[in-house]
Amino acid sequence: MEKEWYHISDLPKEAGVSHPLSLAGRPVLPAKKRVHILALGDVGRTMLLGLRLLGADQIASIGLCDLDEKNLQRLEIEINQIRYPFPTEEQVLPPVDIIPEDRLFACDVFIFCATKGTPPIGAKGDMRMIQLEANRELVRHFGELARKAAYKGLACIVSDPVDNLCRAFWESSGLAPWQVQGYGLGVMHARACYYAEKDPQLSHYLTEGRAFGPHGQDLVIADSLEQYDDVLSRELTRKTVACNLEVRALGYKPYLAPALSSAALSILLTLRGAWHYGSLYLGDQEEGAFLGMKNRLTETGFEYEDPALCPALYGRIRQAYLNLCRMK
Repeated sequence: MEKEWYHISDLPKEAGVSHPLSLAGRPVLPAKKRVHILALGDVGRTMLLGLRLLGADQIASIGLCDLDEKNLQRLEIEINQIRYPFPTEEQVLPPVDIIPEDRLFACDVFIFCATKGTPPIGAKGDMRMIQLEANRELVRHFGELARKAAYKGLACIVSDPVDNLCRAFWESSGLAPWQVQGYGLGVMHARACYYAEKDPQLSHYLTEGRAFGPHGQDLVIADSLEQYDDVLSRELTRKTVACNLEVRALGYKPYLAPALSSAALSILLTLRGAWHYGSLYLGDQEEGAFLGMKNRLTETGFEYEDPALCPALYGRIRQAYLNLCRMK
């Protein structure tokens, strides 16, 4: 009997979607972008460093917005003092300035890093979902501001839970689905790579594996697309999901890798039109969800990798997608 295969593009039908919204269309982005960052906590500050040091080819300037005025003043001083001593044209780093909330969407790329509170060290459960209710209202407020500004650029959602907050921002902003992307899956792939490098049984993930789904408990790590092993994949997924708890058990908040792997590096890859991990919308105006997957921004819009998936792997991704669809 011939083996049955499925695709990511089949998922909207699982939620009853007959005419999915198209991802064809591009945010209005010039060659060098004006980037605005909302909230400069641990993640925002670390991401800012990555964007300034690595993004000179894509970023014209970086605007900072935060409730803490002293934090903003400190960052404007210090970040602008990070520079090469004798820079070539390629080494001139994008300048950083402070912006008020009413100019937040006078930019090409908006990055949402705000949160009403990161769970304290010792908190139990899925840290991302603990933050959902408070952060959902927060992101809707800024979605309304984007609507009023008739924003034409790219909105990057970094705060947890990324996929759910993407939907809340999209619905409140009135933006096209291809203007919003979530950045949480990059670090989950990076964590899977970390464990794959330490275990010969999992090392093939580095060249054959993929990450799918939300930045949380429904994460799907596939050890291999072509030779999928459900037992190995679930073990690697378990390790990946629990990694942030390992860091918390040491007494630290795990923000360095997410700020750089999920946010700074993945956002820059997006702007360069390169393959990266991020969450795109699959669905229509009523039903659907933002789901993490490998994708890139092309001249005609976002394109996502749509490989053939065996039933066991597709079933895991399907469950993650449907769970996200239910969490409006």
